[in-house]
Amino acid sequence: MMVDMLKDYQMDMELPQMSEDCLYLNIHTPALPKHKLPVMVWIHGGGFLTDSASIYDGSALAAYQNVVVVVVQYRLGILGFFSTGDKVAPGNLGLLDQVAALQWVQENIHSFGGDPDCVTLFGESAGGAAVSLLLLSPLSTGLVHRAIAQSGTADLKQLFNPTPQPVAQLLVQELGCVSDGSEDMLNCVRDAAVEEIQRIIIQNKNVVFGVTVDGEFLPKPVEELLQTQAFQKIPFITGVTNHEGGWIIPGVTEFGVPVGSCFDWQFIAPEGWADGMDREAVVPTLSLLMYDLADQQLAARLLDQYLDWSADRAAVRDVFTEILGDLMFVVPAVKVARIHRDAGVPVYFYEFGHAPSMLAKNRPKFVKSDHGDELMFVFGNCFTTAHIRIKGSFTEEEEVLCRRMMSYWGNFARSGSPNGPGLVHWAQYGSDEQYLHIGLGQRPGAHLKEHLFSLLPHAVKPNQSIQHAEL
Repeated sequence: MMVDMLKDYQMDMELPQMSEDCLYLNIHTPALPKHKLPVMVWIHGGGFLTDSASIYDGSALAAYQNVVVVVVQYRLGILGFFSTGDKVAPGNLGLLDQVAALQWVQENIHSFGGDPDCVTLFGESAGGAAVSLLLLSPLSTGLVHRAIAQSGTADLKQLFNPTPQPVAQLLVQELGCVSDGSEDMLNCVRDAAVEEIQRIIIQNKNVVFGVTVDGEFLPKPVEELLQTQAFQKIPFITGVTNHEGGWIIPGVTEFGVPVGSCFDWQFIAPEGWADGMDREAVVPTLSLLMYDLADQQLAARLLDQYLDWSADRAAVRDVFTEILGDLMFVVPAVKVARIHRDAGVPVYFYEFGHAPSMLAKNRPKFVKSDHGDELMFVFGNCFTTAHIRIKGSFTEEEEVLCRRMMSYWGNFARSGSPNGPGLVHWAQYGSDEQYLHIGLGQRPGAHLKEHLFSLLPHAVKPNQSIQHAEL
């Protein structure tokens, strides 16, 4: 699956072998130990199911911005999130790995020229959600000084599993064990070969674990922690692309990813969706992401915000991809940005709006800036020549965008503000909800997707558990 996704992103590299022995950090530093440079710690995405620290090259960001970049690998899937729903196996081991990485940075990053008192945590998709979750966890207090959550926040409910015990029981049954309680289930999984577990999760998409309220990493439900402002009050950037649901999210079935404990991807992205869709085909997507859609009038009202009744199948498809991205990513990002703003901390919001030119041949023309498209610019892949090679070339305008994105992110890591010489001013996200549109040009905007909040103040379900391996 990862090989196919790398091809889609025009990336060429040798992938490491999968292993339980995976707790590593990749460190990129331009400095000698005597320096004290800002530190940027990257958490990768992948729905807490897949992805690898090795596919992120921090060398350009480190060199151009004079920062130390730390890329974290953590346990994924069953190894990182197995839970019996009680104290025997409370779960969230992958998130605890991230806490351990931050503790290691505090104790050791000075040996690589980094300043342990100036640590910026950043991540995308599930990695962005992890960044946001780490701010809610008492275990990371004092370990992080600024945070960037790209296309993912703690309100990304698709990553949660509020009832893990039935999934644990299913896994144990598939492994052929007879269990009498949580201890037996845990011992069964510990004794199983990794290859056997891998076979099961590929064959049975219902064997998927997610984030849990474990009482340690997360002492209370996320919604309660957010609403009571029980998080670290540090400078915060969050944002989205302008077409989060454009291609990777609805098209993930084409990679054969074993996802979902609640639905079949063919239900959310019917076969042939990219060629066009009927209006009625969009409603099931809404029913998975929103409150009570037994009220069909509510679904119709939302569709009417995007679509007129005479729209053709291509227009319906475009609406499908927009709604998918809005409900999964935009609404949660705006919600979390507002909560952090109301807590009195500096918040900056962005919308990334450039589709990398070298990806055009692999995507339909209707796709704008898709989920994850900002990554190669944040990491300066225009200029990397090490183990990750980009097939195709960047335009001169894209090289400028690489420099600007790295500058915004690097400035924020240094000072808590993304602004600096030669950059379009990025206003704080205040009551006017200003944000910065970042593309080949940058421009200010305000009140992103405001119509969604006026129509659906509770658009996203609080307890829906749906896992997406591309997140």
